[in-house]
Amino acid sequence: MSDTYVPESRWRTAGAAALVAGGLLLVGLVAFRGLKAGDGGGATAGADVRQVAFRDSEGVRHTLAEYRGKVVVVDVWATWCPPCRKSLPEVAELQRAGGDRYVVLPISVDRRGWEDVKPFLAQNPQLGLKAFIPDGAEGLGPLGEIRGIPTTLIIDREGRVLKSWAGYGEGMAKRALDEALKGR
Repeated sequence: MSDTYVPESRWRTAGAAALVAGGLLLVGLVAFRGLKAGDGGGATAGADVRQVAFRDSEGVRHTLAEYRGKVVVVDVWATWCPPCRKSLPEVAELQRAGGDRYVVLPISVDRRGWEDVKPFLAQNPQLGLKAFIPDGAEGLGPLGEIRGIPTTLIIDREGRVLKSWAGYGEGMAKRALDEALKGR
């Protein structure tokens, strides 16, 4: 046996490790790009999104136009998404603190709608989250292409996008909300 002989299983292990490393690098790059404000998800700044339509757990239809005069945080998420699950405690905290000046609308894009969302919320009562689902296939259409989740959008008091991004970064939504409330 020569000194350069490497068993086939070592090559498989090395190949698998290279694939995993490449995949992680790609995921990291996408996440980094998505965390830059205004990049990676949703409508562009200034877009009128008042016609975004969604339903509450009772089936009542709502649009963003109902929230005129308030800053709105729209969080597009899914129950199966690990970064979404990580962001939900912060989203829920912001939602609870909302009042006359702002509202937080977590809109789930799970394929089975309430069939997926209601059990998830029941299994996670500590969140205290009031969730919504899109009103049909075109309910979120005015938001533009959602290329990754979570996608967060900050909507001004007139129903226009101030800022949007894909991905989760701790404290990003709170900072962006605070800026919007100050009128920046």
